[in-house]
Amino acid sequence: MDDRRDGVQVGENKYISKSSILSHLKTYNLYYEGQNLQLRHREEEGELIVEGLLNISWGLRRPIRLQMQDDHERIRPPPSSTSWHSGCNLDNQSGEAQKQAPPSVEVTEPETQSDNSTAKENEEEEDAIDASSQLLRTKSDAGVLRRGNKRSPSDQRRIRRHRFSINGHFYNHKTAVFTPAYGSVTNVRINSCMTTPQVLRVLLNKFKIENSPDDFALYLVHASGERVQLKRTDHPMVLRILQGPCEQVCKIFLMEQDLGEEVTYDVAQYIKFEMPVLQSFITKLKEEEDREVQKLKRRYKYLRYIIEKQLQCLPDGSTCM
Repeated sequence: MDDRRDGVQVGENKYISKSSILSHLKTYNLYYEGQNLQLRHREEEGELIVEGLLNISWGLRRPIRLQMQDDHERIRPPPSSTSWHSGCNLDNQSGEAQKQAPPSVEVTEPETQSDNSTAKENEEEEDAIDASSQLLRTKSDAGVLRRGNKRSPSDQRRIRRHRFSINGHFYNHKTAVFTPAYGSVTNVRINSCMTTPQVLRVLLNKFKIENSPDDFALYLVHASGERVQLKRTDHPMVLRILQGPCEQVCKIFLMEQDLGEEVTYDVAQYIKFEMPVLQSFITKLKEEEDREVQKLKRRYKYLRYIIEKQLQCLPDGSTCM
């Protein structure tokens, strides 16, 4: 009970003290000093909450599908106070966030107006900026025919401003299905209260990915080759802080639920060896196995000899010593 009240939850029935997490957090922020990957913390009703950007590497082997923009259906954006959704509202971003944008998330800026642009186009641009408080809802059917009415240039620029890309890849009908480059890095704004499924939903929603969150999983991948799947009850932000800030040591990967596999520390020790070295290990193990087999054979051969000798003495009624 004390751990739950005075600690920060890491996973199911797993807690860490506030003093310990704050110590790790201090080291984490020192590592990212001057960068937008530094984390903030606050307390609400006695609960310590850490929030900020979490780096996630793409490790998919199958293509994903981006959702299609719908011309008419609109939804209101989430409140700006919800920190882990703030990345979706580009107009409300602070000046510092715009200067230090995540490296793997690109937002297409509005096209510069040509010298011969008319006053009418200027008015359309102003109307588009005023209407930017609404985000276009996505639609999953990428096979729907395009409407006959074409969007105006200002509408196209407004849509691009509200659309995140995966390493520069935006949705279009020809390339809606593609595989992100393995190892490329993106990030999402989350907090320490969010579990693995919640982080997955935020990531897929950020890039308007059609696939279900249940199709994916998050893995901690260490430099040694060890790979551990995060459970549904784990808190990725807290685990990232505990693993340390250096991504040369440990990274968080997004992988398919059915294709990803865990690699234990013992197995990971052999992964990075060259094939001739591994083959020599197998040869040594085979020789050791043969020696153990011969030892067992000699032992049981001797026991068989003793038993047979005893049996030969039984018909005479005598006792063999």
